[in-house]
This record gives sequence, structure tokens and C-alpha cells, in this order.
Amino acid sequence: MAKAADPGFVVDFPTLWVVPDWIEAHCPIPDGFRAGEDLELYPWQLWCTVNHYRVRPEARAGQLAPAFHYRRSQVVAPQKTGKGPWSATIVLAEAVGPVVFAGWARGGERYRCADHGCSCGWWYEYGPGDPTGIPWPTPLIQLTASSEDQVANVYRPLRNMAKLGPLADQLRVGEEFIRVGDAGRIDVVTSSALSRLGNPINFALQDETGTWTAANKLRRVAETQRRGLAGMGGRSMETTNTWDPSEHSVAQTTAASKRQDIFRYHPQAPKSLSYKDKRQRRKIHAIVYAGSSHIDLDAIEAEAAELMEHDPAQAERFYGNRVVSGTSSWADAAAWEARAKPREVKPRTRVVGGFDGSDIDDHTAIRLETLDGYQFTPVYGPDKLPTVWNPADYGGQVPRLEVQAAMDEVMRTYDVVRLYADPPYWETEVDGWAEKYGEKVVFRWHTRRIVQMHAACERLLTDMTKKDSTFTHDGCPITADHVANARAAARPGDRYVLTKASPAQKIDACVTSVIAHEAAGDVIAAGLAVRKKNYVYTA
Repeated sequence: MAKAADPGFVVDFPTLWVVPDWIEAHCPIPDGFRAGEDLELYPWQLWCTVNHYRVRPEARAGQLAPAFHYRRSQVVAPQKTGKGPWSATIVLAEAVGPVVFAGWARGGERYRCADHGCSCGWWYEYGPGDPTGIPWPTPLIQLTASSEDQVANVYRPLRNMAKLGPLADQLRVGEEFIRVGDAGRIDVVTSSALSRLGNPINFALQDETGTWTAANKLRRVAETQRRGLAGMGGRSMETTNTWDPSEHSVAQTTAASKRQDIFRYHPQAPKSLSYKDKRQRRKIHAIVYAGSSHIDLDAIEAEAAELMEHDPAQAERFYGNRVVSGTSSWADAAAWEARAKPREVKPRTRVVGGFDGSDIDDHTAIRLETLDGYQFTPVYGPDKLPTVWNPADYGGQVPRLEVQAAMDEVMRTYDVVRLYADPPYWETEVDGWAEKYGEKVVFRWHTRRIVQMHAACERLLTDMTKKDSTFTHDGCPITADHVANARAAARPGDRYVLTKASPAQKIDACVTSVIAHEAAGDVIAAGLAVRKKNYVYTA
């Protein structure tokens, strides 16, 4: 049986060639007009695959991770190159493919799917001296990303490949995990589902590690998984867009490591080419997207050019595959943490609030502040849930009726003097609150206004850092993460607004903190901080 077609590069080391051939025989195209058709690995995907499964010449049958030249791999590629579907093929290979080194072939031996529970009839013949492979007896795999939306970039094509191809008989596909045989599993792990950490695993796919930081607790996830893999003889793989070096991400740490047992793939254009120049940008795209035949460079240019208008560093990272610093961090996460002094806020306490609403992409949040400078995330309902809603936890859509009910409960519980609400996506609801609770209580407060937003950010930043400030907060972990994610995006006139470090890193609870603090300052300046007393005189 023929090996993989000539990829345009020379492989002068032993590797489990059976793996890419197995992938192409078992993993169909997952979606689009050609869904279900045979998949052919792009040259860069094949290069990364054969390197990840490169075998040490001195390897012995029975060795697990030590049989391989690389303990783990890191693949850094620009947006839309096909990292997600390719990652899915690697996960499926680790689940039921011949990825465990089983010794050296004498020549003529065959790997038969029929011997390993697959009825597709596929087989692969080894040549003399080829490394041979067998499947894991009990595959335990974790597919990990920062959020449900992010992990879907791999899990969605993985499920489709399993359903459309010959693996359907071996895999029982669910919404959150896949059962492999009787005892194996492919589990999804995100920052909101960390309870699975610590479970024994023999492979981990870590997606978008350029956004994995200490602030969002994903650095700990990476380290925990790797410790677990070391004990099981397993290995891991990182895939990511290029990182912002100001964020000190897991991807950056991997790239900077001096370890020689990490395979790294990060295609780069010459630094002499300027990403700001359209013609040179086109050359950069041609280099970093080489081999991804589905890519339309005109479409990539259009997206990059639009992003260049407001965040050129992000455009250069995402589409140019270059390591460049993005907008600067807005606040010192340690300074925010130092202000955490949780306390009880009793019902009917006079407060102000901030509301930032989204629909399907970002979080929706309510944040309150007492008029002596204590900020907190209120809770609602019998289960005392925090008033922060991630649409990924609700099927991809913010639960508007639940938000409405929570706002009603907040208004009943506290004496809300003023609420500043950012109205996009929530114009109807904000108008309804103004009518219900009073137009002198509920105000539309557009965060898109550069002058006002810059001033509000500066006021909170000042009160957060100056020594004599009375500002404190409840230590809400979601808000702390969002503060750490916030970046100061420069605007004309030496001003800035807040933006995300990346699409996966949310800042909505930080925004509500900013506008709630602005509401507090305005109320105090207007002399509304103290309840007016009514005096009744009797004869």
C-alpha cells in the first residue's frame, strides 16, 4: 500500500507514517460543500503530523512517550488556516488510531483496522525498518480551550468526522464528551469546567494557548495536564494564533523554552516586509498561508485591512502570524486584587449600578457600587447566582428574561439611585427600565463615546491605585479576570477606550465596573449621596 503522496519536503527521520495515512482514510472533510469526502492533509499539516510522531532511532517496543523524539508540539498558524479540523484528526488518531510505538518492522507486516475493532477494511503495509504503531488500549483524552466557543472550533469538526466516516461504530458522540469503546473518553475541558483536571490522561490537545494566562487560570490547567501526562506516558499538543508578548501566555512560555524535545511550527515572513504596507502585507499573507489551498487571500486582506483601522497589532498577529505587542494592559491585575475587601451589603443600601449587555458573543453583567466606594456583583434567584451571564452557558444566547428578572430583583433589594446602562443590543430593555424605575434613575450611557469612556476609565484607575482612596470591591473572580483581560486601545487626542486582548478574553464585567464607578462619582457630585429627610411639624 502506497505511503502518503510526496508532500514537497524531505523526511529523513523515522516516523509513524501509518498515522497520516490512517487519518486520510478515516477522517472525512467535516463540513461545507464537500462534507463527507476524503480529506487530504495540507503539506504543513502533514509536516506537523510526521514530526509529532517522529520516533527515536533507539526506541524500544513498550516505551510510550520516551519512544518519540518530541515530548510535545506547538503549532502556531494564522487565522483560518485549518488548525481546528487538523487538530480534530490528531485527537481522533489518539483515540483509535495507531499512535503508540510498537517496535520496528522487518518488512511486510500490516496494520489492519479489523484487528482493532474497525470494520472499514483499511490496512497499511510497513517497509523494512519502519516504526509500527498500535492504538492506546484505554484512550483518555482532554480537548481543552478557554471557552465553550473556542473549544467548538475543534470539537465541532471532530464530531462531524466521527459521524460521517468509518469511526461511527467505535465512537459514541455526545455534546460534551465522546465515549471510545467501553472505557475510553474524549473530554472537553474549559475554564468553566475545570473539575475534570487531575483525571488520568494520555493525550491533551490545548487550543489557543496564546490566550492562556495566569489571570484566567489556564496556565495552571496546562501545567496540571502535563503533570498528568508525564505519569501516564502521554504527550500533548498546543495549537494557537500568535500571542501578545505583553500577556505572558502559555504559548509564549513554550516558544521561549530552551527545551529541544518540543516540536515547534511557526511560519514567518521576512521581518523586512512591513505589515502596514498593503502590497507587502499581501506577500506576508502568501508566505504564512502557503499550503492552505482553501484560503482566499483577497478575503484575508479584507479582514486584515478592517482590523488594521482600530487594532493593527492584533491584525498583524492574527493574519501576519507575527509576535507583536498589542495594546497595553489597562490596569495592574495585582493592584485590582489588592483592593478586594469583601463585606456584606444589606438590603435597602443606597447604591448605583452599571449594566453592559451583549447578545451572543460577549458576557452580560450588572455591577453595583455603594456610595462609600465598595463595588460588588449582586446575586439573584434562589440559588444566589452572580449577575454575569456567559451566552455559551445558555446555548449561545444570553437569557434575556433571566436578566430582566435579575434586574427587577436588584431594584427591589437595593435603593438604586442611578443605573448607567450601555444600550447596544438592549435598547428596548433599557427604555423599559427607565419607564419602570424612573428616567432620573436609569440612563443610557454609551461606552463607545471616546471622551467620556476615557475619563471614566481614568477615574476608576486613579481610585484603584492612589493610596488614600476608599475604593474597595468584593473580589469577584469573573470581574478580576475581565479587568486583567482589558487593554487600553489608543484613540486620537491621547485618549483610549477599553478593548479585548483577544476575542476569547472577555472584559464586560470590567466595563460595568467602570461605568458603575462613574455613576457613583456623578451621584456624589450632584449631592444625591445622602437621603433627604422629611420633617413634619406638629403644633
